[in-house]
Amino acid sequence: MAAKLKKGDKVVVLTGKDKGKEGEISSVNPEAGKAVVDGINMAIRHTKQSQGSQGGRIPKAMPIDLSNLALIDANGKATRVGFRMDGDKKVRFAKTTGDAI
Repeated sequence: MAAKLKKGDKVVVLTGKDKGKEGEISSVNPEAGKAVVDGINMAIRHTKQSQGSQGGRIPKAMPIDLSNLALIDANGKATRVGFRMDGDKKVRFAKTTGDAI
């Protein structure tokens, strides 16, 4: 199935502790149906100090389910994503505005 959300997309969180927050997707795992969004679903990782890095409590963005994310359209609102053919190319478009993404 084609990916409705991709790396670099601006998204808003629909449910959970970070509901309403916006961010950019930094990575997507289609097999697990999850994505990592910058600044969203943060967890504290305790790391030991090593020669190359400082140890301590380091915040890390954890994966969030794709169903809990919605793309932000040109108007700044959450939208669903659809697919259509423009000539011979398959393109994603925002359902609210109809604009190609």
